[in-house]
Amino acid sequence: MERLNQQAHFDEPGASSTTGLVAYLGDEAVGWCAVAPRSIYIRLRNSRMVWSGRQEDPDDESVWTVSCFVTRRGYRKRRISYALARASVDFARERGAKAVEGYPLITDPGKDVGWGELFVGSTSAFAAAGFVERSRPTARRAIMRIDL
Repeated sequence: MERLNQQAHFDEPGASSTTGLVAYLGDEAVGWCAVAPRSIYIRLRNSRMVWSGRQEDPDDESVWTVSCFVTRRGYRKRRISYALARASVDFARERGAKAVEGYPLITDPGKDVGWGELFVGSTSAFAAAGFVERSRPTARRAIMRIDL
């Protein structure tokens, strides 16, 4: 978690760049999410899953992406990713974003999710933060977006 704190510039609230946000419970870092302009994610620019049927510019710096969540062991299932998804919207808005996207996993109620699959977030976490499902490019993945 310390490495993620350094990448997110947690000691520099006014930093001009970051790789994400750190969630704290008291003084303890308990989670992190990647949030940045979509254009910096080269793999997204080349992803058929993300761009199938879409006509927008993948290099549009006003569209941001929440691409990854990490929650410390012992703090999982406490909705840390929900809080991070909400905070990412405000963070992106404050930096001029016109929209924020996520590409979460579609989970089935009552079915177990494999280890490490939810690093992209869940549709419920994004929906709780105000994101709306725009498409389902695969059976297990949604594209969700909030326009600001």
